[in-house]
Amino acid sequence: MAAAAGGTRAAIVGAGAIGGWLADALDRAGWRMSLVARGETLRALRADGLRVERADGMRVSHPQAGSPVDCGEQDYVFLAVKAHQLPELAAGLSALLGPSTVVVSATNGIPWWFFQDFAGPLDNELLRSVDPDGAQARHFPRGRILGSVVHASSRVRSPGHIEVVAADRIILGEPGGDSSTRLTEVVHALRRGGIEAVESNDIRRDVWAKLWGNMNMNPVSALTRAGTAEILDDPEVRTLCIRMMEEMQECGRVLGLSSPMTPAQRIAVTRRLGDFRTSMLADAESGRPLEVAPQLGAVVEIADRLGVAAPFCRAILGLTRLLDARCRP
Repeated sequence: MAAAAGGTRAAIVGAGAIGGWLADALDRAGWRMSLVARGETLRALRADGLRVERADGMRVSHPQAGSPVDCGEQDYVFLAVKAHQLPELAAGLSALLGPSTVVVSATNGIPWWFFQDFAGPLDNELLRSVDPDGAQARHFPRGRILGSVVHASSRVRSPGHIEVVAADRIILGEPGGDSSTRLTEVVHALRRGGIEAVESNDIRRDVWAKLWGNMNMNPVSALTRAGTAEILDDPEVRTLCIRMMEEMQECGRVLGLSSPMTPAQRIAVTRRLGDFRTSMLADAESGRPLEVAPQLGAVVEIADRLGVAAPFCRAILGLTRLLDARCRP
């Protein structure tokens, strides 16, 4: 797509750990950045700028910050909030979207566009666990979506201050698997900004693969308050995680999204990442709502629609929903 006068305009919805990481990289690449923010984060961004701390030091940039109306129409909009927040936010983001705006989803779990033009089981079906009333499907432009999968660890030290702990890569792709000018533009900009960005010709499979690895560890860690090493060192809990993965793996087989790995092999990959505390555990400990519906909730809903038995996933989903209810104010 053609860049706007003065450079490509991009807005990040969600000025948190991942949103700040992406905004800093695109600012380094010379894009005109905006951050949709409010409250303490908005005040900090306007007073001190966006501060992103890496191993080689701190970098400060000064993106525009404010509401969607403040930020205005963009060439690209990156959705970097928790997935369960998007249904409520979708309608309010219309001021960012023009006739050619591209929307990049950078959330965990199954995104709203996953089954659009899927050409297989569940083709064009909406998941209630992901998009309860269809707000995302209505407000985000079909045909102008890029999917992404983030493999990075960062955290908010304070409002507007992001620490990049470990940045691996971000995978981006067209839902249909094609290459495109807009996909290449985003990938190259992120690379110029210091992020290893990879172009995918099967982004749905990449989304599915990431979820397969974390739809068990996230809720189990939140329920047990344990890190990944402690979970996987316990033989009964490790077996539970494997059973959950087998249930999702059967869904993937029916959908044509089979994995080349066995659950045990994927568990071995998690072990090699070392002992870490999941994002859902961090949310539970901080009293924040849990991102359970677009992750494990979506897996159970898909299993139901495909007629796949998923008793282990269903049990953990029920327990995590009870925990989530206690986390909400």
